[in-house]
Amino acid sequence: MKKVSIYTDGACSGNPGKGGWCAILIYNGHEKTVSGFNPDTTNNRMEVFAAIEGLSQLKETCEVDLYSDSAYLVNAVNNGWLDVWQKNGWKGADKKPVKNTDLWFALLAKTDDHKVRFIKVKGHSDNEYNNKCDKIARAEIDKCIEYSEK
Repeated sequence: MKKVSIYTDGACSGNPGKGGWCAILIYNGHEKTVSGFNPDTTNNRMEVFAAIEGLSQLKETCEVDLYSDSAYLVNAVNNGWLDVWQKNGWKGADKKPVKNTDLWFALLAKTDDHKVRFIKVKGHSDNEYNNKCDKIARAEIDKCIEYSEK
């Protein structure tokens, strides 16, 4: 089974506001970068969306180390929040509907295809790929602003 590293990041200008996302896939010394923007979103949505889009690039079943600086994303998986939300009919501890269920459904579908390990990295520190993702996601916000001004 191929082993792939995926670094992801999402960003938002305003929350909600214009958002950008980026995923960098690394396999056998090769890199592939995918990114995009959304004109009306939240930071959390962009973080989860980046992970979905990164996993969507895989053409066959892989072992994946997915790196993110998003506690929301990593903790939802690693701390079992997703399992609890599903058991509780997609309601949180406060009995209110869980936000972003459309994205959580999509993420779960993508992780079913692969062996994925979610790894939390410290944002805005010395992680080269996290910093690169952040820069690209923020550049996508700028593209979104330029696009909306036309």
